[in-house]
Amino acid sequence: MRSARVWQRLLGVERTVVEQVEFDTETDTLVAHVRPRAGAWQRCGRCGRRGSWYDRGDGRRRWRTLDLGVVQAWLEGDAPRVDCPVHGPTVIGVPWARHGAGHTYVFDDQVAWLAVRTSKTAVEALMRIAWRTVGAIVARVAADAQVGVDRWANLRRIGIDEISYKRGHKYLTVVVDHDTGYLIWAAPGRDKKTLRQFFTALGTERCEQITHVSADGADWIADVVAERCPNAVRGADPFHVVAWATEALDQVRRDAWNAARGGKGRSTEESKALKKARWALWKKPEDLTEAQQAKLNWIARTHPRVHRAWALKEGLRMVFTLARQGVKSAAKHALHRWLSWARRCRIPAFVDLARRVGAHLDAIHVSIDHDLSNGLIESVNTKLRLLTRMAFGYADPHALIGLGMLALGGLCPPLPGRTTTALTR
Repeated sequence: MRSARVWQRLLGVERTVVEQVEFDTETDTLVAHVRPRAGAWQRCGRCGRRGSWYDRGDGRRRWRTLDLGVVQAWLEGDAPRVDCPVHGPTVIGVPWARHGAGHTYVFDDQVAWLAVRTSKTAVEALMRIAWRTVGAIVARVAADAQVGVDRWANLRRIGIDEISYKRGHKYLTVVVDHDTGYLIWAAPGRDKKTLRQFFTALGTERCEQITHVSADGADWIADVVAERCPNAVRGADPFHVVAWATEALDQVRRDAWNAARGGKGRSTEESKALKKARWALWKKPEDLTEAQQAKLNWIARTHPRVHRAWALKEGLRMVFTLARQGVKSAAKHALHRWLSWARRCRIPAFVDLARRVGAHLDAIHVSIDHDLSNGLIESVNTKLRLLTRMAFGYADPHALIGLGMLALGGLCPPLPGRTTTALTR
């Protein structure tokens, strides 16, 4: 009896009877023959309901568990089918593994914990599993962690954005809870149909409880939010608004560069200097190096139109700096003065930008009044990109979503044998 309890602890199994343990000399593995205890026997593997006996299924099968020292360990047991009143003929559930999995709970949890913290190839080598298996386990553990947990119960303030996760215009739409800081939902795609999936899953009653939504100026987000969240105010993300101004500034710089080089394929000293001026124009004035400040001074003397475009960009950035400092009325006044300046600046890129900012003026006012920004969601996107690089890419976006939910959604399981997770935000 004492030996059985020791093997249960070593193998990381509960509600399980260890009948026999043997060493397979042909495969150099340890095999434990197990069966569920009486209370856990003859239950549907999908819903846990008791079902009548149906057949023996495919007979005995094996599940990989954590290695014991340098030796691979397996659990072996019967896998008959029961006639579930809901799902029909289904393989029985076993207390040591998820339904349909070829690995035990403790094996899955350790792989998921490692995947959050190290590269996919390192997990593959350490755990001795195939490349695709890591992604499948991550998706499986993340899905299981969300079952029975209502993470949307008190959802009030959310941020919505998209992230490119792979070449070829492959995108994810992600939703973050501003109050908890957690990633709460993600799905492949970046269109109205994709975003509607989130609000459909959220339900009409909880959609009406959403009070604030931050996003960039994408119409597909604004239209769905207006349609599904009638009580929410939508704020335009300051980061994206300033990014619009940076893009307009870069267009002015490129136009000046094209004019300075004198035609396609040509180059002059002036055009080379303009080409290298991008960082001096993009960075905040207080962060410029001496060389970059000198470059900016040169632009002011030789290309006043480009310098005026830079001043317009900085003027728009100052609007949100004032808002962050708490002087909201001054920020709104500065924004309206900036619009007047941009409309009459005679720089086409900034005249167009003034129209774009004017179209989103109400949303920008909301961001100023309620301190809404997508800074949190941009941080989540950066971490998702880091996870993608650590894993050297995922063929299945659901594996990346699962990894994101574990690492950024507060769902990472603890290491086997520990009572709490070591994940800290």
